[in-house]
Amino acid sequence: MIKKLLTAVPNAITLCNLLSGCAATFMAFNPDVIYGSLTGLQWCWIFIGMAAFFDFCDGASARALHAYSEIGKQLDSLSDLVSFGVAPGMMMLNVMLGYSQHEWLCFAALLIPAMGAYRLAKFNVDTRQATSFRGLPIPANAIFWTGACGWITRYTYPGTGAMVVVIVLVSSLMVSDMPMFSLKFKNFDWHENFRRYVMIVATAAFVAVWGVSGLMWAILLYILISAVGSKRVA
Repeated sequence: MIKKLLTAVPNAITLCNLLSGCAATFMAFNPDVIYGSLTGLQWCWIFIGMAAFFDFCDGASARALHAYSEIGKQLDSLSDLVSFGVAPGMMMLNVMLGYSQHEWLCFAALLIPAMGAYRLAKFNVDTRQATSFRGLPIPANAIFWTGACGWITRYTYPGTGAMVVVIVLVSSLMVSDMPMFSLKFKNFDWHENFRRYVMIVATAAFVAVWGVSGLMWAILLYILISAVGSKRVA
């Protein structure tokens, strides 16, 4: 009985991730509608951020309570697909449709959930990804698109053609075999976690300067650091 209750804790948190993703998807289709004092697009960013928070907490709670389960593993992937694949994909689709006259090109945004699903399937069967990643993790994908969307609304829309190119590149990176380091801490040792500390400081600086847009630059830095690290290992 106690074991079942302990297992239910991380699963409940995972469901909060899923519900946040559902809310983000709804808001993605109402980007200009005002809810309270924020637009639907801004709420979409918030709900994606909440989903990322719950995604971190469900794993942390499972490790702390030793409450691992196969159902929890599958539930986590299904929730991640909605929150970090479907939600950012629908967000970018609606943002691009709002700017572009070439509507058919905007549907390239559907690559985001499609490649996200493939990335999660690869992760679930790849034993090499126990402590690090192969390809861009899907939560990082969602954070990138949240930042990119923030950049577009704050500065300028680069054009549908350019957006399609970026979508293809980032989506391809999710399903690539490029080694990517994990952002999860196992301890607080400075040397072992140097790259993680760099990411925390850099992300805080980017967000302080550029707001939500800074998240895009943080993920680009994460990709760059991973790429440099993989070349050194090779």
